[in-house]
Amino acid sequence: VQLQASGGGLVQAGAFLRLSCVASGRTFDRQTVAWFRHTPGKDREFVAALRWNGYTYYSDSVKGRFTISRDDAKTTVYLQMDSLRPEDTAVYYCAADPSIILSSIRAGRYYGYWGQGTQVTVSS
Repeated sequence: VQLQASGGGLVQAGAFLRLSCVASGRTFDRQTVAWFRHTPGKDREFVAALRWNGYTYYSDSVKGRFTISRDDAKTTVYLQMDSLRPEDTAVYYCAADPSIILSSIRAGRYYGYWGQGTQVTVSS
């Protein structure tokens, strides 16, 4: 599956953005899809994940502000980001894999498919 991430931009603190991750080649059916983010000088950080069964998982830093969801056709996964903060500034990546077990869902190294990043910049 090929992934295409989009939706990043420059916004002020408190604003919102919605990122999209579109699958081509196959759908997200029976796959776990996740968003990670990376800031230079820091490790890649787990943001949110959506399992094939609909269960969602979030990092503590975004819980209550971000929402991961997918469309009915299971070709697009969204990351709705509300109440953005300057510390949310990063390059955001979507990732997918059909074989992620629950204990590995926050570890990027277990995802086999990655999209290109989309830059999110939040000014104070």
